Amino acid sequence: MAAPEQKMRVVFMGTPDFAATVLRHVAAWPGCEVVAAYCQPDRPAGRGHKLQPPAVKVLAQELGIPVFQPLNFKDEADRSALAGLRPDALVVAAYGLILPQSVLDIPTIGPFNVHGSLLPQYRGAAPIQWAVIDGEKETGVTTMFMNEGLDTGDMLEKEVVPLDPKETGGSLHDKLSAVGGRLILSTLKGLEDGTLKGTPQTDEGSCYAKMLKKSLGDIDWTADGAAIERLIRGLNPWPSAYTSLHGKTLKIWDADVTDREYGVEPGTVAEVSKDQLIIQTGKGSLSVRSLQLEGK
Repeated sequence: MAAPEQKMRVVFMGTPDFAATVLRHVAAWPGCEVVAAYCQPDRPAGRGHKLQPPAVKVLAQELGIPVFQPLNFKDEADRSALAGLRPDALVVAAYGLILPQSVLDIPTIGPFNVHGSLLPQYRGAAPIQWAVIDGEKETGVTTMFMNEGLDTGDMLEKEVVPLDPKETGGSLHDKLSAVGGRLILSTLKGLEDGTLKGTPQTDEGSCYAKMLKKSLGDIDWTADGAAIERLIRGLNPWPSAYTSLHGKTLKIWDADVTDREYGVEPGTVAEVSKDQLIIQTGKGSLSVRSLQLEGK
């Protein structure tokens, strides 16, 4: 453990906006020095498919933190470069890579993860969106020691966050990233002063939050209207829920569930008014409040 008079040397590992919010909290803590930020390589994005830097890279450069973007840690040179930073702790949030044991063994205090669920629920890549899609009443953030498993390390601290009735994947993301930033500071302080111990996870109650794919948003109108409405919210803003209209993609951003049955095939527009259109589903119907036609 770092000497009391020294700042904790932290290497941060994360890629998207969620991780950038956590990094901002860690970098602002006087008790540590973020000596490097690791993130995924720049990827093509947008209509022009131009290379776009990850959110963590943008913030790290703004804060003057050196950035590393290895494809993985199979190369000994990448592992040696990390070891050469002499980290007391690795803080990992939505990095997008499963780290090998040879990397997890490098920090002296330990590797720690900030995960957007109440573990052991929603292990995996997309815990925030699946909590909305599945209709959970509450979720939260867990900090934990890391091992070679997928979000299976000993748990350290948790904070519960209730979901609003109209919670979206985007709004819940913002809530949990802010909570994660605060919680990892509490965790680091507790580990530094020896007051915090890990609690092993069990597999009871665990589930896997699989990665989101664009195809997930293709609405099956034969499904229950309440399930479709949750899908719309969970995939807002990305990858979005959609259907087709005259051969064009129609994204649906907001809808309300109604109990009314119109006696028509699911997916049929049953009623249209100035501020809504109502679509029959497999059970009940959806009153669509906000939509976007392809190219509009």
